[in-house]
Amino acid sequence: MGRDVGQQSFTPEDFTLFSSVLARETVQLARYLDEGRFSENADATIGYELEAWILDHRFVPAAKNESFLDSLRHPRVVPELSRFNIEINGEPRALAAGSLSAMQHEMQQTWNACQQVAHAQGLSLLLIGTLPTIRESDLSLKNISHLNRYYALNQRIFEERGGKAVHIEIAGREKLDTHHHDCMLEAGTTSFQLHLAVPSRRFTDFYNAAQMLSAPLIAAGANSPYLFHHDLWSETRVPLFEQAVETSDGSDRHRLRVLFGSNWLRSASEIFSENEKYFKPLLPIFLKELSDSLPHLRLHNGTIWRWNRIIPGFSPGETPHLRIEHRILPAGPTVVDMVANAALFFGAVTTYADRMPAITADFTFASCEENFYRAAKEGLSTVLRWPAVSDGVDVVTLLLQEILPAAAEGLARRGISDAESAYYLDIVRQRLYNRQNGTEWQRRFIAKHGKKWQELTIRYLENQRSGFPVHEWDV
Repeated sequence: MGRDVGQQSFTPEDFTLFSSVLARETVQLARYLDEGRFSENADATIGYELEAWILDHRFVPAAKNESFLDSLRHPRVVPELSRFNIEINGEPRALAAGSLSAMQHEMQQTWNACQQVAHAQGLSLLLIGTLPTIRESDLSLKNISHLNRYYALNQRIFEERGGKAVHIEIAGREKLDTHHHDCMLEAGTTSFQLHLAVPSRRFTDFYNAAQMLSAPLIAAGANSPYLFHHDLWSETRVPLFEQAVETSDGSDRHRLRVLFGSNWLRSASEIFSENEKYFKPLLPIFLKELSDSLPHLRLHNGTIWRWNRIIPGFSPGETPHLRIEHRILPAGPTVVDMVANAALFFGAVTTYADRMPAITADFTFASCEENFYRAAKEGLSTVLRWPAVSDGVDVVTLLLQEILPAAAEGLARRGISDAESAYYLDIVRQRLYNRQNGTEWQRRFIAKHGKKWQELTIRYLENQRSGFPVHEWDV
């Protein structure tokens, strides 16, 4: 989905040809797995994608990404769906000694360069999951980025819906019920997506571990309570994104285009078989590329937004690899908070991958899925089902007593020094002790000052610019 496309509308022949090639490439991927063509390199590679908001002097969205990007001219900063969002892509690197601090340094340097350009244009940049000042009128086609793929995606989603408006219904602390006539609501959900490439033969264990850990990690990192001035879920991005691009009637949640999953993974090929069988192509474009790189399978996969997505990676001159795209985390509150979240994920998933065969034998996927949605809704107040725990466990207790130690163990196995590991994991620990992630800080501000959305955004921006992690922010 990172590529642009050459057309915005499609014929029945386009669908027939694309479906035929997709079926062939799906079989091809299964054969690649059987033949061991994907990398077995035990040295994990990490990366990230970070989405950000562009704001004007009133601290509302500014549809200025074209002029901003023209001035910035950074190869790893690109447009997003809306003209008031940008995406920053991290440099892939080995998960090894010094890699977390290197990630923070790179991210901060790129962010500083972006801020300088924004300041010169009278704009501000903000890292937050859902923007408190956003208005529903901002999320319209007048603000869509001028790339064919976005226009085509919007058109295809509504063709599949028979022209029916998107119905957004989110019941949280308050209730939001509204209808929308384009796919731009997706632009209200900005994220920090982590990438982890792992050995093909261990992929299912790592993927299932990412699924298992999604609930406690989204509770720890939540930063998206408000949408259109409504206090909704702790991580409102989850229901908003799931409903914003849905093409079905939603009666089977395991067939939604944004979904958690349907079962524990037994083979990477299972997901691509499901993609081909259950999801009609949104962008049936015939790509004139060598089929060895499975371009149609990858394009189709990019229009099905699993919260943990499998990415087959192909680079010239390199062995193909499989990586996990961990999509659950919101942008913000600060660079160091996000790197701390990354340390928690990379470390814990390394340790839990070894535990997953025993866990998946006794712990139901339905409980794992239920955990995810409960944690997204309730955040740090969540009680989760967990293996070997009969009555449920408070998510803060679980993180402090089990998952943080597991993360430290996993990072040590990757060669991360005790000092580097402790620095980042202690940020998460202090966040838990203070029970203050981005969501809780925003709610505490509103509880103290009232529903002053611009003031909330200004104070949040000031705190973000300070660089201090969110657990140290006062209201």
